[in-house]
Amino acid sequence: MAGRREFVDKHPIATKRILRAILKAADLCVTEPKRVAQQIVDVGFTARYDYALQTMTDVPYNKWREYDPEDTIRFYALRLQEAGMIRSGPQKIIADGTDWRFLNELKRELKT
Repeated sequence: MAGRREFVDKHPIATKRILRAILKAADLCVTEPKRVAQQIVDVGFTARYDYALQTMTDVPYNKWREYDPEDTIRFYALRLQEAGMIRSGPQKIIADGTDWRFLNELKRELKT
């Protein structure tokens, strides 16, 4: 999830609502994969219910609760730095470009 700093600072409630909706949608994919797969077919993203259902059951949508987002940023920042796509190191990117407030609040709020 990414957002412009200006938007997040100016609209913290909207930012939190957007993130909450995305995380609740991920949880719904885990708890009700058949319903989500049918909705995917109904709105026309795919015509094949079996493919949609397989995707809902194969993709680990519930891992957002277990993974450490800072470790993820560090891993990908290192890969991008090694490839010469970015110059900043992972710690600088984490320090200057991340804000975990909303995610931490929602993890507590959405705890199951």
